[in-house]
Amino acid sequence: MSPIVWIGFLVFVLTMVLLDLGVFHRDARDFRLREAVAWTLFWVVLALGFNVLVFFLYQESWGIGVSALAHQVSGHAAAAQFLTGYVLEKSLSVDNLFVIAMIFVYFSIPRNQQHRILFWGIIGAVVLRGIMIALGAVLIARFDWVVYLFGGLLLISAVKMLVVRHDNIEPERNLLVRLVRRLYPVSADVRSGRFFVLQDGRRAATPLLLALLLVESSDVLFAVDSIPAVFAVTRDPFLVYTSNIFAILGLRSLYFVLAGLMDKFRYLKMSLVFVLSYVGVKMILSHH
Repeated sequence: MSPIVWIGFLVFVLTMVLLDLGVFHRDARDFRLREAVAWTLFWVVLALGFNVLVFFLYQESWGIGVSALAHQVSGHAAAAQFLTGYVLEKSLSVDNLFVIAMIFVYFSIPRNQQHRILFWGIIGAVVLRGIMIALGAVLIARFDWVVYLFGGLLLISAVKMLVVRHDNIEPERNLLVRLVRRLYPVSADVRSGRFFVLQDGRRAATPLLLALLLVESSDVLFAVDSIPAVFAVTRDPFLVYTSNIFAILGLRSLYFVLAGLMDKFRYLKMSLVFVLSYVGVKMILSHH
């Protein structure tokens, strides 16, 4: 894909998240259910609209270099791969919302401050997932056996998801949390909405910062599962990255939709175990 298309997509994503925080949700407040549903639908419609653009990008060779035309997939195939990757990533990301909910409960983060943490968590995810997808694409292109490694990783993740509980998070064992506690005193202030405050003349971290670090850490761990799964759908880095980003852009509003319904998703974990196992086996057998 042409660098112009990559830059245009990144500018679009940055513009949308800045408008989200700087214009529509500038003040810290509780997310109402109707508003959360509306924003969730907005992000889904936006992703489906981008899916149409993907069709024309590949069908009409928009933004694809001449040297790449011989390897270009059809618009129909590219659109199907983007949509499949988006739905797969969205499904796997829902499980991450359970962990985020436990983090907020553990640190007693008020609902009107949770939006801020989720926003910065998404900004970090956009950057970190870009790095991880780029590394994964390079590894798959250079070393064919990495496909088997990714497939095995998905099977291990499925087993881990089957036996690991959601309610046993241990923030104090997290490396980033321990590092912050060594560098700064930790204030009990969760109402100011800041990540750092002054306490007895010293700069102190707040529980919001610790919660943000845990949210970012959990996203990296979940990305280890979800990114190889999307690579099983398509090897195109542009489709992998854009489907990932559109899936996580709507997670913040989706969290507030599902926050009061977490106990209703009793079969979610088993469903995701099946999905990860299926994709893992598919990836291992992809050459055959």
